[in-house]
Amino acid sequence: MASAEDLKREVGRAAVDRFVVDGMRLGLGTGSTAIWAVRRTAERFASGELTRIRVVTTSLQSDLEARSLGLPVVTLNDAGMEEGLDLTIDGADEVDARGNMIKGGGGALLMEKVVAYASARFVVVVDRGKLSDRLGALFPVPIEVVPGALAPVRRALQALGAEVGLRMGVRKAGPVVTDLGNLLFDARFRTAFDPSAMEAALDAIPGVLGNGLFTRRRPEVLSAGPGGISTLSF
Repeated sequence: MASAEDLKREVGRAAVDRFVVDGMRLGLGTGSTAIWAVRRTAERFASGELTRIRVVTTSLQSDLEARSLGLPVVTLNDAGMEEGLDLTIDGADEVDARGNMIKGGGGALLMEKVVAYASARFVVVVDRGKLSDRLGALFPVPIEVVPGALAPVRRALQALGAEVGLRMGVRKAGPVVTDLGNLLFDARFRTAFDPSAMEAALDAIPGVLGNGLFTRRRPEVLSAGPGGISTLSF
């Protein structure tokens, strides 16, 4: 029986082998599944298969990993990146039956959304336990917030029906601070909501810099389980 880590490794590597070709402007995501895509990309770069790729990362985690493995890391602001990305490979915390997603469990939701929405093609790698009939049933929606706006943003989220918690550090005193210097609320919705409308409503709250609902770019999903890898298109 494959372990959870085995499934993550299998699907992360498979996405690179199926979709990445030389010369791409490639976005690489964050988290315990997406990191395997970073590592597989680096293997193929080192072997000479992908010598002309350029890589944009979504977090300090993926940036440090990519650079340590020798990948050519750039930003979306660099020369030659004006047309955006050809492909992004990233993970997700939850995916519903229409391809809407919750992302941001690793705290990198803002740059993950910037990179995903700047990509012509978006491939998401998950284990099968991340698939859900109703978005929000498995995972709260992360909200990146300006520190000075915690109280009004909390009230606005509660008015939308959310139970709101400030994400606290593990083995760190105090709250989680994102790579961009902000704080995170996790908003749990106990009843069904329209993901697209909710994404827009959350974005409209003053003090919110980004939210973990991804509804405006339909992904191709590779889902790993005991029976192998399944491909879902929406």
